[in-house]
Amino acid sequence: MTYWNNKVVVITGSSSGVGKEIAKGFLRAGATVVISGRDEGRLDAAKEDLEGDSLFTVRCDVTDDASVEQLVQTVISEHGQINVWINNAGKSDRGTAKELTVEQCQDAIDMNFLSTVRCTNQVMPYLIESQGHLVNMGSLAAKSAGPFIGAYAIGKHPLTAYTQQLRPELKTDGVHVMFVCPGPIARDDPSPRYQVNNDMPESAAKPGAGIRLNLIDPAKLTKKIIKGCETRKPEIIIPRKAR
Repeated sequence: MTYWNNKVVVITGSSSGVGKEIAKGFLRAGATVVISGRDEGRLDAAKEDLEGDSLFTVRCDVTDDASVEQLVQTVISEHGQINVWINNAGKSDRGTAKELTVEQCQDAIDMNFLSTVRCTNQVMPYLIESQGHLVNMGSLAAKSAGPFIGAYAIGKHPLTAYTQQLRPELKTDGVHVMFVCPGPIARDDPSPRYQVNNDMPESAAKPGAGIRLNLIDPAKLTKKIIKGCETRKPEIIIPRKAR
């Protein structure tokens, strides 16, 4: 038996990328894992890739109240408890601050911040009941905004204040709150994911918008997250020199 046997872990935005890697790590640790995302086809592909009798999928749009409520209630109905909730769903961006529109900012805030509030409000009673863990996935951009990342930092910065306020409030209820702020994550496909305009250097299309930091191995980040839950660590900032 390990700490994670008979524990139920729910990860939003986990059909690919770092969310999928986190799911893999918790499965290996012995937990029951529920992955979620908007695209059912990608969820099915992730389930096939990850395998395991302890892996389950539930479609969810974290920008929609009813969809989030359905995710939480489905997990409770099928598994009876939620021990870890990881708010991983989010959306990156590229662009210059001088060209930002109100609509871009609203979209970034809804996807990167309000989605976390929406999910947390729904799952909180069950985390209090299980004396569990709430993990908010931030970014170095939640701590300090760099150039050419569009509305991304605008959407992530509120997570810092929200998580800082939640931590002492939920501690009295026995819930561990952890904020995870990684730098750019290494991906299987290293090709640029973003288009850049003439006002931006080509490096802005790369992970981290060209920030001079080594790419983070998602498997190593996952180990830190699992260990951080086990030891009830308040925050993970990686790499260390970014602290």
